[in-house]
Amino acid sequence: MNNSNLLAGRKVVVTGAAGFIGSHLTEKLLAAGAQVKALVRYNSRSDIGWLSHAIDNKSLSIVSGDVRDPFLVKSLLEGADMVFHLAALIAIPYSYAAPQSYVETNINGTLNILEAARTHGLKKVILTSTSEVYGTALRVPIDEDHPLQAQSPYSASKIAADMMGKAYASSFGLPVVIVRPFNTYGPRQSMRAVIPTIIRQALEGEQIRLGDLRPVRDFNYVGDTAEGFIAAANSNCQQGEIFNLATGRGVSIAETVEIIGQLMLKKIEIQHDDKRQRPADSEVMRLIGNADKAKNLLNWQPQHSLEQGLAETINWVEQNRHNYQQPQKYHY
Repeated sequence: MNNSNLLAGRKVVVTGAAGFIGSHLTEKLLAAGAQVKALVRYNSRSDIGWLSHAIDNKSLSIVSGDVRDPFLVKSLLEGADMVFHLAALIAIPYSYAAPQSYVETNINGTLNILEAARTHGLKKVILTSTSEVYGTALRVPIDEDHPLQAQSPYSASKIAADMMGKAYASSFGLPVVIVRPFNTYGPRQSMRAVIPTIIRQALEGEQIRLGDLRPVRDFNYVGDTAEGFIAAANSNCQQGEIFNLATGRGVSIAETVEIIGQLMLKKIEIQHDDKRQRPADSEVMRLIGNADKAKNLLNWQPQHSLEQGLAETINWVEQNRHNYQQPQKYHY
């Protein structure tokens, strides 16, 4: 499954490299011998996020900027062999309050990457999609031919970005591969996601506050997701091919709490929190992925069971509590 040695010596760009999945992918690319140029969104604090773990690697260069700027993106991709495009706005609740921001970053930002890749003749463009584009499943497990349903401004922006990638593949022959991860979790994930939220609250007491417990998710460990990106990069598949990265196992939020409680040797009591609820028609109730295409064409399949991945995540969160303080009360 692991063909990452094919990346040795390649000049690779990773956008969104300082984030959760991006930092894990960047570390794997560096370990494979790639020369990585990492785009980090500019900020006045010179904060490079999770890339601080790899800052001393001589094969890593860090560029501050924003994918919304076509001039910067064109310069960023000059001389590159391939690009992994992960930069995006991803918080679903914020997309209800600021939908135009999602259009500008997720759609226009992807357009900038595609146009720059076409201009410079990159050998491969890996775009990051999301299982949220499927909406509530009409059938399970969900394969890549499942209808797309925009149940939030975030998912609408990602559908548009995917279609732009397919359009550039069809119109210009750009070697685009679209990777569609299901619910990735693991070390470094922010408190916007449900698993670190559950773990952090459980570390502090027996009671936790959550929204709807019914939604079913297909949780995929971050290391396995990163390997899926690398498998897509090393494949001969292009021309807008789409690959689900999923385990095929669906668990509800309530069941996830129970598994985490068992691993932490705690009986967790759940209190309902209305503020954690999505609008009724926006909630995606069931996401269970079919990753047969990735298995057959990319030779990829997940290596971690949910229990194994959760145990590693619990251990990491416990050792990094300082990164998981109580969140502020944002009003969106």
